[in-house]
Amino acid sequence: MTSKRPNIIVFLTDDQGYGDLGIYGNPDLDTPHIDRIGQEGLCLNQHYTASPICAPARAAFLTGRYNHRVGALSVESNRGLDRIALGETTIADIFKANGYATGMVGKWHNGLHDMRYHPNNRGFDEFAGFLNGGMNYWNWIIEYNGQPKWSDGRYLTDVFTQDAIEFIERHKTEPFFLYVAYNAPHGPLEAPEKDVQPFEEMEKFTQAVCLTYGMIRRMDTGIGQILDTLTQHGLAEDTIVLYTSDNGPVHLGKGENDQTRYNGPFRGMKYDVLEGGIRVPGLIRWPAGLPQGETYDEMLHFTDWMPTLLNACGIDMQTPTDGMDVMPALQGEPEKLPTKRFWQFNRYDPVGTCNAAMRDGEWKLYWPRIEKAMKKMRSDNPPYQKNHDVPHFLMNVENPPVERTLSPPGDPELYNIGNDPHENIDLAQQQPDRVHHMKRELETWFEAVEADRRHLAPS
Repeated sequence: MTSKRPNIIVFLTDDQGYGDLGIYGNPDLDTPHIDRIGQEGLCLNQHYTASPICAPARAAFLTGRYNHRVGALSVESNRGLDRIALGETTIADIFKANGYATGMVGKWHNGLHDMRYHPNNRGFDEFAGFLNGGMNYWNWIIEYNGQPKWSDGRYLTDVFTQDAIEFIERHKTEPFFLYVAYNAPHGPLEAPEKDVQPFEEMEKFTQAVCLTYGMIRRMDTGIGQILDTLTQHGLAEDTIVLYTSDNGPVHLGKGENDQTRYNGPFRGMKYDVLEGGIRVPGLIRWPAGLPQGETYDEMLHFTDWMPTLLNACGIDMQTPTDGMDVMPALQGEPEKLPTKRFWQFNRYDPVGTCNAAMRDGEWKLYWPRIEKAMKKMRSDNPPYQKNHDVPHFLMNVENPPVERTLSPPGDPELYNIGNDPHENIDLAQQQPDRVHHMKRELETWFEAVEADRRHLAPS
């Protein structure tokens, strides 16, 4: 291992499922450049996001804390529910304070309509991207440190690839932290025809799946170019490259618009705390510090990455996190990792017995969805499309109570994930004591993170 402080590149994709990569067993989608990260490093088989939806997952990654604690509950930017509270410290804040050049490329989605939440004010020296939850891929508008740039005819994924390469070239002589948050394959589903055509020729997918796979194929090409840039400048050996996705895939739509596709052995999708919604790709490469060509089967979580990456760079963390430094374990040292992890997501006021889950070793307790609690009001996020025309506009953000009458929660379900990764066999009736104990633990966690959220300073 070298004494030089490593560079860090984090690739975070959007709505890409566990099964949306060749290295995770997709028989039809060839992703050689992304797969290379795992083949030259580690492929993580039990890697979990912190939330099954965009903004909360990103907030947890950037802070190392459960998203409830930092105020990011959902995606409704007009209510401020996507924001990381201003009192929270981001991983970029810490890298910047320790002499790293910090850059972000791509989708932010952790606060807009107020410049205090802008990436440039959350630790990133440089920002090239957009702030809301989605963007057109051809007719785009993005910004560079607050200065708007309208589409020049290039495909947006290619733009972000080039922006990432240029950041590396600007900072190749100093340590850097680069967060590349591609918005692919999040909708709108748009891709160059040459990337879509191979999947159309297979004559086995809907048009939506062909487009989704084409978007991933194009992103894979771009990531290969970024990896090649590291090699060209002699940076590959001392750069930690982490690849993951914010949540599971979208499996919605009818007819040719149906996006349902291979997602490994898992049930559920984006929005669900079933495995299909929260188990996401995880690939990590560090030639100077990690084994190569191996798999890692223990449970890892988004909140682990902040302490792990900072400690790998010799940076002492002073901020509390919900994760731990897992680098020694990844390096093969005997290390006792957390066996308990928690999830909960619904729209608006959180409901602890709706779409909530806990892992305790191989066991998983799951509270099913209360459908009315999962629905977004039609009046919410009206600025979403406006952000396609105006990159960053200021407006008052309000979060009035949502009046709704919810049905009682269903019964919690219990699964042994080791034996039943598809979550088909509910063992709750056979294990009442375990269900009772895990219900109490999940309830205690929920009360604690909600108490922290309620005590956040008003923004």
